[in-house]
Amino acid sequence: MRVFSGKFLVDSGASYTVVPQEVLKRLGIKPLREEEFDLANGKTIKRKVGAAIYDFKGIKGAAPVLFGEKEDSMLLGVFTLEALGLNLDPLKRKLYKATLRM
Repeated sequence: MRVFSGKFLVDSGASYTVVPQEVLKRLGIKPLREEEFDLANGKTIKRKVGAAIYDFKGIKGAAPVLFGEKEDSMLLGVFTLEALGLNLDPLKRKLYKATLRM
């Protein structure tokens, strides 16, 4: 299994996690589709979307991943946090186990 470890900005306003496309290609992750995304500055961009397995302190989960381009920051988005069963406390800048409901 191929692994990538990196520092991500946790962005509760971002739906998807963003990883540089070169990294995803090295990991063998392939794009499944392309989507349009609205940025905070009003601009609309297109990015390829794949699927990845994430591991945070032994908690594993699967979620979509965006194929980041040069100008994109590495972000950890809400779908990944939810897949890992985590919430963000933005004031303390900490991740904690979410209360899960059915």
